[in-house]
Amino acid sequence: MVLSYWLLAICYLLIPGLALADDTDSIAMKKRRQQGILTGMPFMANLASRTFVDDAGRKIFLADPPARIVSLAPSVTEMLFAVGAGDQVVGVTSFCDYPPEAQAKPKVGGAFPNLEVVLSLKPTLVVAPLDFIRPDMVAKLDQLKIALFILDAGTLEDVLRHIQTIGRILGRSEKADAVAADLRRRMTEIKARTADAARPRVFYVLNSDPLMTAGPGSFIHQLIELAGGVNVAAGAPVSYPRLSLEEVVKQDPQVILFPVGDGEGIPDQEQQRWLRWTTLSAVKQNRFVRIPSVLLDRPGPRVVDGLELLARQLHPDLFPPGGTR
Repeated sequence: MVLSYWLLAICYLLIPGLALADDTDSIAMKKRRQQGILTGMPFMANLASRTFVDDAGRKIFLADPPARIVSLAPSVTEMLFAVGAGDQVVGVTSFCDYPPEAQAKPKVGGAFPNLEVVLSLKPTLVVAPLDFIRPDMVAKLDQLKIALFILDAGTLEDVLRHIQTIGRILGRSEKADAVAADLRRRMTEIKARTADAARPRVFYVLNSDPLMTAGPGSFIHQLIELAGGVNVAAGAPVSYPRLSLEEVVKQDPQVILFPVGDGEGIPDQEQQRWLRWTTLSAVKQNRFVRIPSVLLDRPGPRVVDGLELLARQLHPDLFPPGGTR
């Protein structure tokens, strides 16, 4: 299969030999992240009117809203456009395909952004995911005094707060707060609608080889729970565990959830292999659910669209006909 940007991040963290930075750098960054929590808001705090702390515990001061922004993740790009800052975006990754206007922006590379290209765009702010920001890029941006803001969404609430924080950074709080409020309202409505429904056991196929899924501590686990399902990996010790087929068979999922899409997600050929496991309830009942990977795997504004699609698939009787926005 072709790995998506987000899945590449997980694989670099969990598959030996693919780490982008050594353990020392990772541990140091996590410590800085913990030290940076200076208020009751998880992972980031607005310390002063123009001072912000990101998910890596890094404090930045911005005298004025940044005019030239480089985004190093599709989810970040979607947030920037959602709060009305599309015109300020001067560079994106090759994975940034939404909204359509983002595709016309200069590209800085894929999973490995080109530092020279980033600098050539003369950004006043770079926004990056924690899992993919390399120490050498951090050091160079710091040396050149280019503001770097790092995001790491472990929960759905993190996604909403990221949107609001980006809004504050860019002087677009009113729009960002409205976007976050609408997403929060939709999440609350879906949760209420599925609260008393029978909850099918769901297995999410994040990757086929090795077989990986989403466990507790991941926003995808929350999506499954809010949509009215039970994540069969809820007892896993890590957020993105590897499982054996024997473990999956033992859990006997009633629904198998596949992220799908052009160039990413689980290919049809790999989905069909699950048909061999005829003892699984999901196979017996023909309950293979397919949701676009860009809605499930990107911790951005459209993740609630993915939540609604999943809830409709798990509980079609609870939702009127029609799709997401």
